[in-house]
Amino acid sequence: MSGSRRLEALHAAMAGAEVIDVGLCGKDRDQPFMSLCAERYCITPQDAAQPVPRSEYPKPLIFHDGRLVALPTPLDSLIVLLWIPFGVVLVTLRILVGLSSPYKLCLLCTAATGVRIRAQFHEPRSDAATRSRSHTLFVCNHRTLVDPVIISTALRRKVTAVTYSVSRLSELISPIPTIRLRRDRFEDGARMRSSLGHGDLVVCPEGTTCREPYLLRFSPLFAEIAEDIVPVAVTNEGSMFYGTTVRGHKCLDSFFFLMNPRPFYGLDFLAKVPGGQKSKYDVANHIQQAIGRTIGFECTNLTRKDKYRMLAGHDGLDPRK
Repeated sequence: MSGSRRLEALHAAMAGAEVIDVGLCGKDRDQPFMSLCAERYCITPQDAAQPVPRSEYPKPLIFHDGRLVALPTPLDSLIVLLWIPFGVVLVTLRILVGLSSPYKLCLLCTAATGVRIRAQFHEPRSDAATRSRSHTLFVCNHRTLVDPVIISTALRRKVTAVTYSVSRLSELISPIPTIRLRRDRFEDGARMRSSLGHGDLVVCPEGTTCREPYLLRFSPLFAEIAEDIVPVAVTNEGSMFYGTTVRGHKCLDSFFFLMNPRPFYGLDFLAKVPGGQKSKYDVANHIQQAIGRTIGFECTNLTRKDKYRMLAGHDGLDPRK
């Protein structure tokens, strides 16, 4: 406020109210309106102020949106703008390598393009790759759209990915087959059983991605369809772009993640879990907790609906039939 009659103007604006609940002022503490405030706070600039660490947040930061990993400072923004032309060429090369490389050589070819993959098997590699009459269901936490592709690359064999709200473009450029679910328990269960009868299957029971070190609630549907379940703990890193979005164009998720200069994926293949000895809810909770312990993520009861209601204001349902 400025001017010689600012206090009179404030009284007129208050329309008869005698007290202001809270008053804030900056450097100039001699503000007449402060005498009318029940609570007074003076804010002074701090040149050396530091961001509040996440451990001191009033609430945990679980869901957030946006493409940029780093804060858009002038220097970081300039670096990102200069990198985009190179990133477009690089992502095109990586997609072509993924589509054309045989499974036995895909891991080596992918590493040649700068994608780092670390896979750890808690059972002998031969056991994980053994062909059997009953195929294996791999259950992983969901970090980005390329989770099943990275698992297939680490296993060096074809697996089928279970998807829901995936764009046609993402299905077109996928180097592995996909099956689309409808969020109908009986129909989806039948589709997954049919696919599992022809080969290995990868499912992300969270139903959506989560960027932070938290696990959303696991849907128990997968526990009804398989005898051999292998949990896979997944971590990933990207220095420039997030490979997920809620309000943006989801068809570009894979492109943005692969545009990172040296994206990283860590996979931990845990010991097999029998699917029929406990209830489906116990199996789902057990696998969620096992994955969380392995990579240090906190388990939650949050769901896909919670994420989309918080970030987009709707339930995140796919309108396509």
